[in-house]
Amino acid sequence: MGRMKGVSEGLIIGITVGVVIGVLLAVGILLCFRYRRSRAQIRSSSSRRASTVPIRTNGVNVSAMLSNSTTGQESPRELEDRGSSLWVEGPGRKNMISASGIPKYAYKELQKATSNFTTLLGQGAFGPVYKADMSSGEILAVKVLSNNSKQGEKEFHNEVLLLGRLHHRNLVNLVGYCADKGQHMLLYAYMPNGSLASHLYGENSAPLKWNLRVNIALDVARGLEYLHDGAVPPVVHRDIKSPNILLDQSMQARVADFGLSREEMVTRNGSNIRGTYGYLDPEYVSTRSFTKKSDVYSYGVLLFELIAGRNPQQGLMEYVELAAINADGKTGWEEIADSRLEGAFDVEELNDMAAIAYRCVNRVSRKRPAMRDVAQALTRVLKHSRSRKHHSKRHPQARADDESVDLEASEVQSSFSGLQREESVGSVSDLPDV
Repeated sequence: MGRMKGVSEGLIIGITVGVVIGVLLAVGILLCFRYRRSRAQIRSSSSRRASTVPIRTNGVNVSAMLSNSTTGQESPRELEDRGSSLWVEGPGRKNMISASGIPKYAYKELQKATSNFTTLLGQGAFGPVYKADMSSGEILAVKVLSNNSKQGEKEFHNEVLLLGRLHHRNLVNLVGYCADKGQHMLLYAYMPNGSLASHLYGENSAPLKWNLRVNIALDVARGLEYLHDGAVPPVVHRDIKSPNILLDQSMQARVADFGLSREEMVTRNGSNIRGTYGYLDPEYVSTRSFTKKSDVYSYGVLLFELIAGRNPQQGLMEYVELAAINADGKTGWEEIADSRLEGAFDVEELNDMAAIAYRCVNRVSRKRPAMRDVAQALTRVLKHSRSRKHHSKRHPQARADDESVDLEASEVQSSFSGLQREESVGSVSDLPDV
């Protein structure tokens, strides 16, 4: 009898222990399941945030981007195809999404800063641009998407998406946006010296000095070099022109207006032709395929615009082709120099710059140089020019034709100082085919 009682007690204890262990295992499995589900929700939420707002990882003067700055983002081409709204509405700047790094401003705040949108700075394809005196003391430029704009909400989203992750001293700095009360606005640092076009063609503006034209050419080249080689993925601007080159208080040039910019697309007949007449790459027009070399062509037109002071929409390239008949490709370009300069330019420097420009506008895209090579060539143009001028001051009797351009000159670091910015510079007129 006692023996049976002992077996019974052992059986009860065993069953109890088994039940307890089973309960603990069940609780553990349940907790593990809930933990995994919560992690999946967090990852899903993070992915949605990354795809709905641009991510900023760079400082204003950073020359290279981190490759993870595009993690979780959809490509601009996908955004264009999908056409859905990307922006999370909120009551004002305080509710900005921290992941974006781009403040969102309230409509009323901008309405007050622009005196009810009466401080007009200019008008573009996107819409009017107003000067805004913010309560913080900042002065900003507010670009408003007009209802009858040739561009639209997709371009607005695209520009914020791109500039949220692209930062370089030769690109405009996007400081905020507004998507409030049915309005779409982009906020930039105010550029007090306006656009390059206003200096080249403005009736009330003094002629742009030659040394500034060369510095501006180098600034734009560096900005495009960053887009093509520093951005991940690379970006093609698609609308390089003088109205889209803005000048800050030191006359340093910054590339602006990224509404048409996209990742490089080499698929033929992939999209409608977008851009500005006079600056369009002929190969892009015929193939509908835009590449980095499309920007190189537009940049070459811009260089000739700086040299000649003539609008590309009023026969600039025809003028250039006539001059090319008399020039051997490297010299003789001074005949197209802007008459407003009244001869106040360095002939050798002008010929070097024109030779680079002529390579850029080659009708066959593969024969055009890369922007990296263009930036280095212009750097050497300026370096050689300054070296030559310094030598002439020390040896007044020295003949200019005894000097030669060091085609292998190494690139030097650059710095800027007001209107007399010191660049790391030098000159080549013979660029490699790329």
